[in-house]
Amino acid sequence: MQKNYHTHTPRCHHADGSEREYIESAIDAGFILLGFSDHAPYLFDSDYVSRIRMLPEELRGYCDVLLALREEYRGRLELKIGLEMEYYPRFFADQTAFLKDYPLDYLILGQHALFNELDGVFSGRPTEDEKLLDQYVGQCIDGLQSGLYSYLAHPDLIAYVGDPKIYDRYMRKLCRAANELRLPLEINLLGMSEGKQYPNPAFWRIAGEEGVTAVLGVDAHDPRDFQTAPIADGLRLAAEFGLRVIEDVPLRSPV
Repeated sequence: MQKNYHTHTPRCHHADGSEREYIESAIDAGFILLGFSDHAPYLFDSDYVSRIRMLPEELRGYCDVLLALREEYRGRLELKIGLEMEYYPRFFADQTAFLKDYPLDYLILGQHALFNELDGVFSGRPTEDEKLLDQYVGQCIDGLQSGLYSYLAHPDLIAYVGDPKIYDRYMRKLCRAANELRLPLEINLLGMSEGKQYPNPAFWRIAGEEGVTAVLGVDAHDPRDFQTAPIADGLRLAAEFGLRVIEDVPLRSPV
């Protein structure tokens, strides 16, 4: 693995280390391309302040720092500037208009909340409610169909613990939509190393049967994650279910 598109910064309030430390660690680990995709600031229609993402006024500094580092490390590391961003239909038009003023190379979809953060629920909360599974899959598909996202991060984030046949039906629908749009789905290495509910073998069995294209994501929240990412385990998971893994993700500019 020499290319990673899923990297955070301290601006999201739950990651450590400077941009330079992430870059140096990635180079030491043999990476030749590093994409930063910190949690996007979101324009909400209230005084709500998210604790899991940068503020809107921080986005300019994020881009400026990365633009300068891109030039400094040119020839040693290819650096891309992106964001990890949910699809919240209620706010999406204002959000995309806001992003057009920034030099972004790509977006990745990470659907951390159903509906939205103000009046929704966390996607990773265990549930037997089929309606929430339906909402998750529908929002992911609608987001991917917007044409602004380059891939779906941790598609198996939803912690559905109900009937496996229901899970199979909805996740197969998600995989087929990704295939129709020719978008890869991410095997999340941080979830693997931290023992989260994802990567979920039940999901990746379905993905393999549907012929999904996969991409590995370090999901770095600490510079040391490049040294400890379970890359071999991620590749073994892909091989177990017959998944084709790519590194050269066709990036879709949102601006």
